[in-house]
Order: sequence, then C-alpha cells, then structure tokens
Amino acid sequence: MILALAGNQNCGKTTLFNALTGSNQHVGNFPGVTVEQKIGTVKKTKDGSDVKIVDLPGIYSLSPYSSEEIVSRDYIFNEKPDGIINIVDASNIERNLYLSLQLASLGLPMVIALNMMDEVESNGGSVDTKKLAEILGVPVVPISASKGEGIEELKDVFIRVVENKERPKNVDYCTGEVHRAIHSLMHMIEDHAADAGISRRFAATKLVEGDESMAKRLKLSQNEIETIEHTLIELEKEAGVDAQAAIADMRYEFIADAVEKTVKKMSADTKQHKMSVAIDKVLTHKFFGLPIFFLIMGIVFYLSFDLIGGNLTDLCDGLIEKGIEALRTGMTDFGTNPVVISLLCDGALKGIGSILSFLPTIIVLFLFLSIMEDSGYMARVAYIMDKLLRKIGLSGRSFVPLLIGFGCTVPAVLSSRTLSSERDRKMTIMLLPFMSCTAKLPIYGFMSSIFFPDHAGLVTLSLYILGLVLAIVMALILKNTVYKGKSVPFVMELPNYRIPGIKTTFLLLFEKAKDFIVRAFTVIFAASVIIWFLQSFDIRFNIVTNSEAGMLAQIAKFIAPVFKPLGFGNWRAATALISGFMAKEAVVSILEVLTTGEVAMGDLFTTASAYSFLVFTLLYTPCVAAFATIRKEFGNKFKGTMVALMQSAYAWVIAFLVYRIILLFI
Repeated sequence: MILALAGNQNCGKTTLFNALTGSNQHVGNFPGVTVEQKIGTVKKTKDGSDVKIVDLPGIYSLSPYSSEEIVSRDYIFNEKPDGIINIVDASNIERNLYLSLQLASLGLPMVIALNMMDEVESNGGSVDTKKLAEILGVPVVPISASKGEGIEELKDVFIRVVENKERPKNVDYCTGEVHRAIHSLMHMIEDHAADAGISRRFAATKLVEGDESMAKRLKLSQNEIETIEHTLIELEKEAGVDAQAAIADMRYEFIADAVEKTVKKMSADTKQHKMSVAIDKVLTHKFFGLPIFFLIMGIVFYLSFDLIGGNLTDLCDGLIEKGIEALRTGMTDFGTNPVVISLLCDGALKGIGSILSFLPTIIVLFLFLSIMEDSGYMARVAYIMDKLLRKIGLSGRSFVPLLIGFGCTVPAVLSSRTLSSERDRKMTIMLLPFMSCTAKLPIYGFMSSIFFPDHAGLVTLSLYILGLVLAIVMALILKNTVYKGKSVPFVMELPNYRIPGIKTTFLLLFEKAKDFIVRAFTVIFAASVIIWFLQSFDIRFNIVTNSEAGMLAQIAKFIAPVFKPLGFGNWRAATALISGFMAKEAVVSILEVLTTGEVAMGDLFTTASAYSFLVFTLLYTPCVAAFATIRKEFGNKFKGTMVALMQSAYAWVIAFLVYRIILLFI
C-alpha cells in the first residue's frame, strides 16, 4: 500500500510525515529530477502489510508552474499511488481547500487530515468535520501533528479508505458556463482519459484551465484541440473573464459556502499572530531587518565554525588522528607491509578522517538553520532579500544557499533543493563556488602571513569581496545567456512564528549526518586512495621515498605550464592545486611538505603571483565532495563536469587579469 502525502507549504506536512513514519524513512530523489523525495513506512496494518507514505513537495495547486507542482502531478499520474493523504491547515482552511478540491477530482481514495486543530480551538474556533466531510465527499480527520493528537485515528481511516477503495464522492460544484464547458469536454475526452488512467473530470477541468501538458498526455488530435479552443473562447465570452479565473472563482465560491456552513472562525488576533506581528516589526524592519539578519547569521557561524562546531571538530580531528596513529603503531608492531600501512593510514583513513572531522560543524550549522527555518524566520529573510536578488535574475529563496556557501559548499548545494524554480536552483548552484567556504580560510591565512604580513586581514577581506562581485557578474552573464527568461514569480507565505518540533529537527539532523557519512565512505574514500596512490608510486609502479618522483608530481609537471601566465608555473604549486581538489585544506599541507629543506615559499611565488594564486584558489572547482554533490544535483554527470571545467576556466581568466594588472603597478 503506497499513499501520497500532499499539502500546502507550512501546513505541518513534514511534522505529520515524521509522526506517521518516525525514523522508518529514507531520502532520495524523485525519478528524473533533483527534487527531494522522502519515503516512510507506517507500522503494519491488521493484515500484516506495510503502508508506505511518499512525502510530496509542498504545493498550492496541481497547475504545472513550479518544479514541485510538476513533480507532484507526475508522481500521482505515473506512479499511481493507492491513495492520498491531504493535510490541511485548519487555521487557513479556505486557501488549503483549493488544493483539496483538485486532489479529490483525481478520483483516488483520499482522506483529509485537518491539522492544527488545537491552535484553532485554543483561539475560540471550531470545525464541524462530519458536515465538512459530507460536503467535500471525502473523510475528514481532525489532528494536531505537533502534539501527536488524532494520528492513530488518521491511520485507521486512511487504511480503511484505501483497502475498501473508497473514492471521493462526485461533488459537482460546477455552475453556469463553466459547468457546460467542463461537461462537454468530459464527453469528448472520455476515451482518452481512460487510456491515460486519469479522471475525466480532472482532465477536462485542466483543459479548461489551458493546461497544455494535459492535452499532450491525453494525445488529443488537432481537431479536438481546436474544438477545446473554441469551447474556451465561448466560455470566456459568457463569463467575462479568462477561463482560469472562471475556474478559480467557481472553486472559491464552493469553498466559501462550505466554510460558512462548517467553520466557526477563530479570533483574527490570535496569540500567535499578535506575537508574529510584534516580532516582524523588528526582524523585517525596512532599515534594521538586514543588519539584524547579518548579526544573527554572524552568531550562527561563530557558534557553528568556532565556539561549538569548531571545538567539536578539533576534538573529533584529534581523536581521529590518535586513532590513525594507534592503528599505524599496531600494524607496524604486527609486521604489516609498510605499503598497506601507508594505504590505510596515509590514504583512505586520512582522507575520510579529514572530512568526518567536519561532521560536528555540519550538524551544528544545520541545527541552527533548521530552527530558523521551522520557526518561520527564514521565510522572512527570503522576503527581505528578494528585491536585491531579483536584479541579478534570482529570487529571495536563493539567498539562504548562497549564505550557507560561506560555511561549506556541500550543505549549500543541498539546501538549493528548496528553490521552487529549476532555473533559479541551477543558477544558484553555479554561483556557490564564488562564496569563500571555511576550507579556503587556511589557504588565505597561510599565504597572507608569508607574502602580506602587514595586510593579511585586508587581503582576506578583498578575496571575499572579489568572490561576491564576480558572483554578481556571473549571475548577470547566466541571466542573459544560458538561463534566459524570468524567474518564477516569488510568492511566499509568512507563517506565524512557531517553536520548532524537537522530533522533526533531530530527524533532519540524522538524515543530513547519514548523507554526509555515506558520501565520506564512497566518493571521498575513492578520491583519497587515488591521491595516495599517485603520490606514493612512480610511473613504473615502484613506491617512492620522495614525493617529487611520484606520479602526482609528474602529472603536476605536465600541468604546471598552464599556470605560468598566472605567475606560478611550478610543479609544486600545481601539485597543491590538484590536492586541493580532494580538500581545499590540503593545499596548505602539500605546500608545507613540498617547501621543506632548501626550497622556500619565496622560490615558488612573488607577491603578485601569490595573490594570483589566492584568486585562483578562490574561484576554481570546489573540493571533490562539493563537485560530486553538484554533479548529482544537476542530474547529469556530463553537465556537472562541464560546470567544474567552466569554473576552472573562469578562475584562470580572472587570476590572469589580476596578475597582469598587479604587474602594471609594481
């Protein structure tokens, strides 16, 4: 038994999903797209079978405008779930029922979970769920997902409805000219709808709304399409408005009548609303909103990358180092072959360990971001930033991933999944490498302390500013070339502030930590072994004692001339850059190893080439973990690789220009 969980954004869908499935869930992607898919398992039914719940993206309608709406529709049409659980926010029932009417017209077994009833009742409101169910033709179960109230009753109802194949009653709320148009099309497309496995009423309604994808799905002939166009022209003449508006008016009239008969509205000035209005006067203030946000994020980054996460990372790193050294000592005492010891300790475990040591930082960062998201604050941030970002072709939603990019590119890329537009999502991902992640800070500090000791802070600040300026330039280029067109209209609900659910927050952290660990033991494990092998063996596969004789150095010598126009065409700098592909921090450690003895940093770089090197490390392809995540999000290995190559080419051009400009002034 497979059920689809559908509802508006901010209606408590994730909380209900977690309440139903607990930890029995896994995260993947919907087939063919990068929109996140959550599947959970409900405890066994009476006959011993499992019930799987698929959490569809939060949507407001089944019109194919955003990627989420397309995904939800395609899942229902193509995967054909056994039924639908439609979660409705009882405190915003009129708006939520608009989606409910569309879902009911699909003809699948369905139950409405009327959420946040505790909030409605505490503010003097009530809902006659039995009468509402009669009007809608669908069972309605009152629940409070955050408190776990009504969950067991909901389980019993949706299992009964699906097992008995109880389809929504045929509630005909069509009136006048809309009624005539829909019913005439229903008769015309009856055979097509049956062949496509789609409710004829739903299909006819979508055709009246001008849904071209529905016409393609039904495989209509040109004559039939022309007949539909003629029907719509007649409808619009009679109605005096366009067909979409006529359909929307018809639905809202029915909803208004249903609400009037069944709902006692709660007080407009609820406690939550009053509190939210008071908080918003400060947090979304015209002048102070942005400074307050930057202050909050400054505190979050300080706690995540320094006070809490940073200290935990140092502790974790120390424990990993001690563990590796203990293993090395034990294997040496046991008489294990030195090559095997080096493979495990210097290759696989060192590479994995360097990434796993960041796990505490990632968890702490996501903890704070999750709290900010679930509390309703991030919706306000997107609203504040929308006007600024729209000038470069993005929407306010893109700001959060870009901000996270200053911490780590990997979670920033993953957080881009929340963007409703595929165009905005891919543009945002392509801009993320311009944000200076914390892994680049050791490089900035190391090079600045040697070549710019009196202006180290200014040099580091200039790199951050340069990254932002170049990101804006790239966004404008993408906006007018690869990603032409307008971004999706930015419509965002500002929900009341709420205290985040502990269970939901920690389930999210568990999923993020699991995803991070899986990546460490797959992609990074393989990359670490490859880097170790290239460093440790020459082209005849003999183990080397000097890294200069290794294959990595030979490859670097072959690549080094590419960097000569940038001022650092030596194999040691090239080796450091290649190692930086595994982890940006490795650039510093490799340079330190390769500049021992007679070779000094001053022999590899001049002041001008040192800054050019810093610019290149700022802009070139991110670490292997970020690269793998970007490739996965683009859903195409070739495109993901091309993005990385384009970033490196862009880095080369900018570093070249910077180097030549500096030479003009010294």
